Amino acid sequence: MNKFLSKVMLAKHKGYPSRRRSLLSTLIMSFGLLLAVAAANADVAPVSTQGNQVMFGGQPGSVSGNSLFWSNDGWGGDKFYNASVVGWLKSNWHSNIVRAAMGVEDSGGYLSDPSGNEARVKAVVDAAIANNMYVIIDWHSSHAEQYESQAISFFQDMARTYGSHNNVIYEIYNEPLSVSWSGTIKPYAEGVIGAIRTIDPDNLIVVGTPNWSQDVDVAANDPITDYHNIAYTLHFYAATHGQSLRDKAQTALNKGIPLFVTEWGTVQASGDGGVDYNSTDAWVAFMKAHNISNANWSINDKAEGASALVPGASTTGGWSDSQLTASGLEVRGIVQGWPGLGGGSTGNCNVAGVGVTIQAENYCQMSGIQTETTTDTGGGQDVGWIDNGDWMTYSVNVPAAGSYIITYRVASLNGGGVLRLENAGGNPVYGDINVPATGGWQTWVTITQVVNLPAGQQTLGIASSVGGWNLNWFRIDSNSSSSPLATLQAENYSYMSGIQTETTTDVGGGLDVGWIDAGDWLSYVNTPVTIPSTGTYTIAFRVASLNGGGKFSFEEAGGGTQYAVVTVPSTGGWQNWTTVKVHVTLSAGSHGFGIGASTGGWNLNWFSITQGAN
Repeated sequence: MNKFLSKVMLAKHKGYPSRRRSLLSTLIMSFGLLLAVAAANADVAPVSTQGNQVMFGGQPGSVSGNSLFWSNDGWGGDKFYNASVVGWLKSNWHSNIVRAAMGVEDSGGYLSDPSGNEARVKAVVDAAIANNMYVIIDWHSSHAEQYESQAISFFQDMARTYGSHNNVIYEIYNEPLSVSWSGTIKPYAEGVIGAIRTIDPDNLIVVGTPNWSQDVDVAANDPITDYHNIAYTLHFYAATHGQSLRDKAQTALNKGIPLFVTEWGTVQASGDGGVDYNSTDAWVAFMKAHNISNANWSINDKAEGASALVPGASTTGGWSDSQLTASGLEVRGIVQGWPGLGGGSTGNCNVAGVGVTIQAENYCQMSGIQTETTTDTGGGQDVGWIDNGDWMTYSVNVPAAGSYIITYRVASLNGGGVLRLENAGGNPVYGDINVPATGGWQTWVTITQVVNLPAGQQTLGIASSVGGWNLNWFRIDSNSSSSPLATLQAENYSYMSGIQTETTTDVGGGLDVGWIDAGDWLSYVNTPVTIPSTGTYTIAFRVASLNGGGKFSFEEAGGGTQYAVVTVPSTGGWQNWTTVKVHVTLSAGSHGFGIGASTGGWNLNWFSITQGAN
């Protein structure tokens, strides 16, 4: 952000709207409220394409949500094809899109049971429309060119039934295998698209691409030009697919075709294995940066890594954290924090709960601020150009009155800013927190404060007592007094590389670990920690640093799974100690943890693991 671009020339009203209004202004506001209510009850914005962008209501944007598992009879995923599941995804996960993955040629699919599979798809489509969600009707086949006539019949039926609804997106080929784009997939697609367009002239149609919908660059060399509002399918699984596939996607975007990730996973392409958090973060950042909409695979309770639900989870939604897998917990957070439409300005003002990351750009109302693209982990946008008196509001639901930890993700070139958390309108004020100098407008750190909040749904304000800082996100977590599951003294490592120990003056005495340089590491495999259940845990690190700027990863020993990257603030001295916390998702079982230094210049005294977001 260029803070030298002065806003002095902008006439900005500071503070919240006055509570004294003229009769005329009240009538104007009442009329506006009626329009807002009407908009809330209206159909979703139409979807179209322009260049390499999918447009929502004529504006670039993206939506995020979930794919159901195969609809096939007896495969296990069919039981989640109901209105209750769709409604829960919208209300709790804040999903804006759901995908009905209708199996075709495999056993129990559409070809063997057309009425049963079509009924399941229609139940999902009807529920999505009722919840103002987008819905993908997916011809979930890897040999669709062999069943073109059946696909035409099915999609024409869907178009006659739902073509008047902006909610509906047609996905006419899930994952072609290693077959020719120009010789096989494109001719099939043009035949099915032509049939749909005789009934529905404008709803978005998504076309699969070669090699399990990965070779989008090949499709970009010979795109479909006879029809409009066409996007191209990109599928990835984070533990298998990395930068090389993103390079293919970037090539396709550079050639001008829009992409739609109708299926992606946090795990291996087989659908199994553990969550690859680093690769998932990289993919999420890529999709956000390019406005690529997406649906995660899958809402199912099959015993595999890609399933969002543990075996036996409720088939009607209402899932607690214990009913979500590691992938489910990770994906829920991603979907809940998705920027939303309209560049994340005011189009995604949802009611957020405790333990949910709230993106700063998803304010309900604001005064004085602007948004911009961020380079912070996860991508998307941040809020900046914050001057004295600027503010944003957010709707939150606090389950019980009590003490809460508020974590803010901030950046500031020079520091000196003061962030105030308050009830919208300024009364009461819950607390002020100083924003430190981070060294740049896109150099990000987390800061925390403890406040007391009342119970119930409410509108919180984040106001600038003193400006000069950016905000990427914040979250509210219960300030539980529960004891740590384990506290590991840094010097009690099993193995290490590069570090030394020294006597500490921190509370409790003993030794700390120091002389930490980039590439150094610590392993605690001989002091494993038993995690009682899969869920959210708070990891607290006791650190000291003269100058700050250090970074380290908290991971499984050996680096196989990285749970979080922690930034160490300046504490003013090598024995001036502070505690920094991160929230991570851990799976049940025994873990040997490790710490790897990506940037040195900090000391570590101990770290602890506590169940819950504390």
